[in-house]
Parts: sequence; structure tokens; C-alpha cells
Amino acid sequence: MKPLLYTLPVLLCQLAAAGSWPQFRGPDGDGVATAENVPVRFSETESVKWKTDLPGRGWSSPVFDGTSLWVTTALEVFPTEEERLAILKEAGEDEKTFAARQVASKIELSAVRLNYETGAIEKTVPLTTVTNPQTIHAQNSFASPTPVLADGALFAHFGDFGTFAVDTEKGEILWREKIDLEHGVGPGSSPFLHGGLLFLICDGVDRQFVTALNAKTGETAWTTERPAMRAGTGDQKKSYNTPIVVSGRDGRDQLICMGAQWLVSYEPKTGKELWRLDHGNGFSVVPRPVYSETTGLIYLSTGFGKPELIAVRPDGSGDITGSDKVVWTEPKRIPARPSPLLVGDELFVIADGGIASCFDARTGTLHWTERIEGNYSSSPLFADGHIFVASHEGVITILKPGRTFEVIAKNQLEGTIMASPFAMDGSLIVRTGGALYRFSADQ
Repeated sequence: MKPLLYTLPVLLCQLAAAGSWPQFRGPDGDGVATAENVPVRFSETESVKWKTDLPGRGWSSPVFDGTSLWVTTALEVFPTEEERLAILKEAGEDEKTFAARQVASKIELSAVRLNYETGAIEKTVPLTTVTNPQTIHAQNSFASPTPVLADGALFAHFGDFGTFAVDTEKGEILWREKIDLEHGVGPGSSPFLHGGLLFLICDGVDRQFVTALNAKTGETAWTTERPAMRAGTGDQKKSYNTPIVVSGRDGRDQLICMGAQWLVSYEPKTGKELWRLDHGNGFSVVPRPVYSETTGLIYLSTGFGKPELIAVRPDGSGDITGSDKVVWTEPKRIPARPSPLLVGDELFVIADGGIASCFDARTGTLHWTERIEGNYSSSPLFADGHIFVASHEGVITILKPGRTFEVIAKNQLEGTIMASPFAMDGSLIVRTGGALYRFSADQ
């Protein structure tokens, strides 16, 4: 589809300015904030600068350009239960999966801009209306991928439902594209911007590929099919990962894309494969990898099935499976949804069921493992000397990082938390199922 406008202000090779949170897991995509004076004790009545009810529903994390906050959301129209079952049967779904599926008759997807100081909704930008969208998992939403902010534009991706560039000042759609893909349980992979290209991991049940769009026009720059997989069904070939770019010690930029069975490194400008690692039979991979310039290692979780944590050196070529590029692995207590968090030489993870662990990032040696009550999908945040973990049940637990386990505080909010919080100086931003909060230390 051709671009609607051609007015992106600059070259779109930089994310939003300093003092911002422009993408999933922040400026470097690793969940680490430079913020100071971030509150650790808060509730519905304590340290609340503002709370704003959001229209619709979505699990995407909020982003911030230094002035305004943005979220994506879906207004949903649901069928009757009788209609829902008929739709599932007509779609050929296995009756065993019916209880785990959401069905909508119609969704209206939008981007919402909020004032950072007051929480007031300043603008709602309607993006598209989809009739009879693909069914999604009961724990997913129709607006789960986190958008990206850069140079006066918001890039919002909804998988098969559409990809959009929006002028953040005017609230106008600059371009829109639609990539046909059968997600299986709904979209989940967030877009990633680098060097003027918008990268999308498109690992569906019908086809698996990575593509790059020109951020200025929306036109396809390149598309690379994923390596062949041994899985017998498309359900075990699908994945929902968000890429990162690594500037390795060998001086080359690499686009790191996790998927079912394979971790693959691509040349960002061309999509040429640089190396690949067969990580096993993991699929539906959600956790975003993190990279340490200090250790020179990428840390990744292999997704559903039996998640493992793997540390890999990104300086190989070809198929590095079984080579010394894999430095260490850990098969126990590893998340299938939350991303890992690197704080200095300690690597922190929290499994979906609440088992938290801390490893030596260089060797994989376990420092501690403890259970934190709740279930988890959002990724942990490090800010102002503390680790923040948010549960489905609305509890945000604050931990002290390091080689011993220490809980600083637990904070209960109303509603479900699936989105990942972020921090700016003096404040913590949290999205629940129905609201966006700003907690401030000076309240």
C-alpha cells in the first residue's frame, strides 16, 4: 500500500531524544533506566501523581518521547457465546482450544497520546477497523506489540491487522502497510527501528520471515525467510520475539532475531544471514534478548516448550550450533514470557510462575533463586538501584539487585499488569488493563 503522506521530518535513523522511553524496554531495549528518585512505595492512593482510564484494551507498553506518552489500544466488539463457538468451528479450530481463544466481531485500533504532566488524553488517532479479526489467545490482546517513537513519528504495529506511521504532532497517518500472516494466537512481536529501517519479525503458523520497511515510506526494503524447521506443525514454528541490534567486538552491526528453533543474526541493511544457532525445540518465543558489551554475550530465552537460558558470543559465521560460541546454558526456572534483565555482572530472570533467579552473567553460576508470588508476562525494569517486577495480579515487587535476595517493597494496584513499566526521573509509569498511572516520589 502506498504511503498516505511523505512528511517525516528527518532521516529516522535515531530513536526519540534523551529523556525518553521510545520503544519496548527503553532506549537500549534492555529494561535499564537511567532515572533517579523513582518511588518504590505506591498504591491507588499513595504517590499517585495521576491515574487515567484508557479507552479499549491492550497489553502494549507505553512509550514516551520526552513530552508526551503514547499507548496503543483496541476497542472490541464481542459476539455472543453461541456466535463465538460457531466462528471457532467454522475456522477449523480444535475444540480443545476453544476455552483459550478470544473471538471478536470487530476491533477498532487506535493510538492514544497523553499529557505527561497531567495524564490528560490529548489525542486519539483512529488507525483501522477490522471486521472478524483472527482469533487470539485468552491471555493476549488485539493491541499487544509496543510501538516505537522516533523523530516526530510513532510506528505502531498490530501484526496482520496493520502497521502504521503516525505524525505525533498532527495525529495524522503518514503511511500504512498490511502484512498477511496467520499468528495462531494473535500478534505479539514489537517493531524495532534502526538506521532508517523498521524491522518486523513475522513468525506465523503459515510462514516465518523477517522483513524491513523503509521508515520514511513504509515500502519493503528486504524480506528474508527463516531457516527450515523440523517441527511438524506450524503451531510449533510460530514466534513473537522483538529484535535487537548488536554492535559486536568484530565491528559489524547485527540484527538479532529469535524464533522457533533458530536464533539468527542478519545484516541490518540487506537481510543477509550472518550466522544461526539451533537452540532446540522452543517456539512461541516472547522474551527479548539482551546484550552485554562488558561480557560480549547475548542472553536469550528459548520460549515455550521447555525454556532454557543461553549465553552466546555473536562473532560467529554460518551454523554455530554445538560450537564454542555457546558459552553457557541454564535449563531450569527460565521464563517463557518475561525478558531477562542485566544489571552489571548479574543476570536476573523471573519465570512466568514467579520463580526469580540471579546468575553470574559471565559463567551462568546461580547466585540465588526465590519465589515471588504471582504470575508474570511483563519484563522486569532496573531503575534507581532497584529491580521492579509486575505481576498479572497487579502487584509490583521491588527487589535489591545483587548476589543476595532482598525484597524492598510490594505494591498492590487495581487491575491486571501485562505491559512493562518504565521510569523517568522522579516517576514510574505503569499500565494496567484499564488505566495508565504516573507515580511520583514528590507526591
